[in-house]
Amino acid sequence: MPIIRHLPEHLVNQIAAGEVVERPASVVKELVENALDAQATSILIDLRDGGKSFISVRDNGKGMDATDLQNCIQRHATSKLSDDNLFAISHLGFRGEALPSIASVSSMEITSRTADSEHALKISIENGISTNLLPTAGDIGTSVTVRNLFHLIPARLKFLKGTNTEYAVTKDILYRLAMAHPTVSFRLTHNGVVIFNYQTPPLLGQQAQDQRMRDVMGDDFVENSLPLSAMRENYHLYGRIGLPTYSSGTAQDQFLFVNQRPVKDRSLLGALRAAYNDVMPRDRYPSAVLFLTLPPDQVDVNVHPAKTEVRFQDQAAIRGLIVSSILHCLKSNALPVNQNLNTALFEKFTPSAPQNFLNSPNSLNPNGGAATYFYEPDNNYQHRTLNMPTAQSYQINDNGESEKQLWPLGAARAQIHENYIISQTSDGIVIVDQHAAHERLVYEAFKAQIYKGKIESQSFLTPEIINLDEAECKLILEKQEFFVQCGFHISSFGADAIAVNSLPLLLVGRCDLAKLFQDILSALHEQKPITHVEDKMNEVLSRMACHGSVRSGRRLSIEEMNALLRQMESTPLAAQCNHGRPTFITLSLKEIEKLFGRR
Repeated sequence: MPIIRHLPEHLVNQIAAGEVVERPASVVKELVENALDAQATSILIDLRDGGKSFISVRDNGKGMDATDLQNCIQRHATSKLSDDNLFAISHLGFRGEALPSIASVSSMEITSRTADSEHALKISIENGISTNLLPTAGDIGTSVTVRNLFHLIPARLKFLKGTNTEYAVTKDILYRLAMAHPTVSFRLTHNGVVIFNYQTPPLLGQQAQDQRMRDVMGDDFVENSLPLSAMRENYHLYGRIGLPTYSSGTAQDQFLFVNQRPVKDRSLLGALRAAYNDVMPRDRYPSAVLFLTLPPDQVDVNVHPAKTEVRFQDQAAIRGLIVSSILHCLKSNALPVNQNLNTALFEKFTPSAPQNFLNSPNSLNPNGGAATYFYEPDNNYQHRTLNMPTAQSYQINDNGESEKQLWPLGAARAQIHENYIISQTSDGIVIVDQHAAHERLVYEAFKAQIYKGKIESQSFLTPEIINLDEAECKLILEKQEFFVQCGFHISSFGADAIAVNSLPLLLVGRCDLAKLFQDILSALHEQKPITHVEDKMNEVLSRMACHGSVRSGRRLSIEEMNALLRQMESTPLAAQCNHGRPTFITLSLKEIEKLFGRR
């Protein structure tokens, strides 16, 4: 008896199904992609029990005749590779495994009709065995019904998640497919309830894409995102990226497409994350809808059975395009902030019944320990500048009108809680977090000096001694070249201490050296996926900027406040600090009047 034998056809199909059909969402994805490849302009999806018991996908595509209908359920039979070229794939599906694989683990029925046919044809597959073709009524296009997924394989069935989980995964895939094809209408029904019905917009190009983004992600995303378009050689990257202050706790709002194929590719997601490193907290995720188009022969979409991962011919060029174009977009639009910050403010502070506020113990009573501080000249206060370029004067006359062209962030009028600057604009106010804002300014100044080749430093007459443990001293001394790039000159001072001989000029008199070095050590110790020296350098510079910026609790003069505002207006990414927090919020006069019930 031979040791090696051929597996029976039904078992081969079930093995293939293990690669292609992981869950109901996999079935829906394959069927909808087939509909899109058939040039459908309308796709109707109906699910029951999250797709576990019933899936129906109907389209108005080209349809199939008798021969095609019989061939489509055979393994490795496809209409997508007319020239047998696996290195220039222009269709979503191409492997020829989906339909026979699905049929081997379910009960499936296919009805199809072409434009030149008088009636539709139907074929059924049960337990891998197909029936003869039967004439039936039906519109032009194809309808595929799948019942009782995995009922023939109980071992696979028990690994499916609950109905709600399977439904959520399926819906997410449909969102991505609908986003990638804004000129196709999609309707999803679950257990008889219409979940969404995205119609084809009467628009073209970017307008159609923006409308589909609104349909899928809501108005908030479009209003709190920036349009992006960049070209490099044969690569085109376009879409919308969320403002740094418009982020979420998961990556669910990241939609990436390669040649209109939805992907969840680690390299692309990593590039997106890297582009936001400077402007977003480590535990937050940016929102983005990005489309990458490139010649089909420069991307391999056949590296994963579900085709969710791709491999690029020039991976470095793709990463560079994504990171640089996002950074350029963010820096070109430095001051927009998340409009939802104002919405949250209104939800928290809604007008209520009048109170005897002036007699409250927390009122602005000079003798009652006021909670706020409005700037007044203080003869005993020693004037200190912010080490910034001198701001142009900005005066408000008696009528409240600007004597010069209005500045975007207005004119400083007060400081409250010795941390927040209140600025008046032509149509409202701006509230600025002085520490967060100056932190960004110092950070960008550090980066500018690094770009020029060297951070300016100042030597000490007497070295500052920092006591550390032996391991920390060893790590710092091993990184001496790195510290020199950051503007520090250090040397050994025994086994458990280092001598700091010079300090970056921007930090002189502004930081606690011991705390700063502990923070830098923390950055060097953290095991994060930062492989580029520039990324690590920026992380350390960010920590240095935090220590070197204006602290909370410091009183500022009106001149200093205005200098800070003017510098913010000319600094990239000034709308958020290097930890990703917003540096200011705006309130229009209309919003203020609404808070007081005047409108």
